[in-house]
Amino acid sequence: MPVAKLLKFLDAKGVKYVTITHSKAYTALEVAESAHIRGKDLAKTVMVYRDGDLAMAVVPASRKVVLDMLRHGTGARSVELAQEQEFKDQFPGCEVGAMPPFGHLYGMEVYVDPHLAEDVEIAFNAGSHSELIRMAYKDYEKLAQPRLVPMCNAGHPVG
Repeated sequence: MPVAKLLKFLDAKGVKYVTITHSKAYTALEVAESAHIRGKDLAKTVMVYRDGDLAMAVVPASRKVVLDMLRHGTGARSVELAQEQEFKDQFPGCEVGAMPPFGHLYGMEVYVDPHLAEDVEIAFNAGSHSELIRMAYKDYEKLAQPRLVPMCNAGHPVG
C-alpha cells in the first residue's frame, strides 16, 4: 500500500496518478527493471545534508548525484550524502529507502535534476519497495515545488 500521507495529499489536490505494483526491489535500477520502466524515467530520491539540513536530491534512476554540482547549484557551503539510519525516522509509514520525492510533506527542500523535467511523466517510489506512483511531471512540479538544479551529467550514469 502506498504511503497514506502521500495518497491523501494527491487525492486532495485532485491529481491523476497510477499506482504500479512490482516485485520487491531495493535499488533504483532494480525497481525500474521490475516495474518495466526505463531508468531515465524513474525518479530516485537521494537524501543529502545541505549545509547540515536534510534535503531530497531527485535524479533519474540511471544517474547518480554529483555532490559538487548540487553544492554549486544550490549555493551551499557543503553537501554530503545522508545515511539511511540518519533519516529513517523522518518518513513515517515509509519503508527505509522508499520515500516519495515530496519533501514538503516531511519538512524539507527538494532539488530535482532537469533531466527529469524533460519527461511528460514521472514515476517514483510510493513509500514501499514494491509500489510506484506514476503521474504527469507538471503535476508533480506544481505540488512538490522542487528547485531545478543540475546535479548529474552524461559522464555519471549508474550501471
